[in-house]
Amino acid sequence: MTRMLELVVATKNKKKLKEIREILKGLKVKITSLADYKDCPRIIENGRSFKENAAKKAVKIAHSLGKFALGEDSGLCIHALGGRPGIYSSRFAGKNKSDRQNNLKVLKLLEGLPLAKRRAYYACAVALADKGGLVKITEGRCSGLIGFEHRGAHGFGYDPLFLIPEYKKTFAELGERIKHKMSHRYKALLKVRKIIQKYIEKHKGN
Repeated sequence: MTRMLELVVATKNKKKLKEIREILKGLKVKITSLADYKDCPRIIENGRSFKENAAKKAVKIAHSLGKFALGEDSGLCIHALGGRPGIYSSRFAGKNKSDRQNNLKVLKLLEGLPLAKRRAYYACAVALADKGGLVKITEGRCSGLIGFEHRGAHGFGYDPLFLIPEYKKTFAELGERIKHKMSHRYKALLKVRKIIQKYIEKHKGN
């Protein structure tokens, strides 16, 4: 009997892991995370891009555990703020600050700007690596606008502010079913699904 391939997602973020599992559902892989491994090395996200950070996570965990690993880095880029918060999205309001505090900082910085000048996009990079090194990196983007207040109870991060014009709702209002068909993470992971499938076929029986 062939053992199911394990894919270690290099995150301790439960909400992000849940989203990744949902989007990769149906693949014949056992998805675990850093929460399942106590002795994983600390990953310092000091890359200059989402791609660099995603690759660093995947390669470091794959090398440390000797397993197939997925590294993901994503964030919000706001045109009026010169692309900020970008790679600093999770710590925009400071280290260990909450999603709400990050959102409040964004709203403060955009105060007074009309909706037309609040254009933004979510960006995501996903990297796969095994003990031999980096396998592949994919990227995805989703464009939208930054609203004027928190709206909705789904998702995480900047989802309560990220407005999708065609729906006139934020990601947090739309919920997972619609978000997972159009998000930056979905677009990047859709490409990753095909790569993982090929990897499974190539390493079958190993």
